[in-house]
Amino acid sequence: MRTIEYRFALQRSATVLAVAAFSLVILAGVTGILLSFYYEPTAGGAFTSLRRITEMIPSGVLIRSLHDLAGNGLIVIALLQIVVMFLGRQFRPSWIAAWISGIFYALVAIGLSWTAIILDWDQVGYWRYKVELKTIEIIPLIGSYLRDILTGGNGVNSITVQHMYTLHSYVLSGVAIVLSVIHLGALIYQEQERRQVRTRLNTVVSRAAGLSVTEEEASEQAEASV
Repeated sequence: MRTIEYRFALQRSATVLAVAAFSLVILAGVTGILLSFYYEPTAGGAFTSLRRITEMIPSGVLIRSLHDLAGNGLIVIALLQIVVMFLGRQFRPSWIAAWISGIFYALVAIGLSWTAIILDWDQVGYWRYKVELKTIEIIPLIGSYLRDILTGGNGVNSITVQHMYTLHSYVLSGVAIVLSVIHLGALIYQEQERRQVRTRLNTVVSRAAGLSVTEEEASEQAEASV
């Protein structure tokens, strides 16, 4: 019975992590909107506007810190949730929506972090972005096209910042919100299914009390009956 309880605990943990990830997406979205009121997506204005937010805008440091924390936390939770789902043996066909949305959710979270590299327009972000562009360029056939799309075709400048700002604030953020809703909804649905499995499991175990049926076999019978 301990193995069964362990699996149920991991499956419940996946739902809790999905709620946490959804909360972080909302937090990142709200703080991002507040930052956008003062942020200037240009090569010269990005650094200056962020400095003004930090030093002059009331609670600017707090808002910016919460935004960064939500973005980094989203990556950690999204990756951790995939591990928890794997350990919970959630391989049934009905889990496909949760798996697909969870994997893309993690990729989008990483994409949000990557597109934010250049938005600070500081030395670390600038040179890191330049190095990673070199990596993108060596992709066969499409590398140069991807580089031009990301940079605007004329090196790293204001157009690059605007492209990254659009991807970060509108495209990927919108996708993250949609995926978070789908993922959480899929796990809530599975939560209801697990309750049915648990009810049937108790019934099967009670019937098999006098028979030579293992707990794993009872669990499989209960899940197969749902």
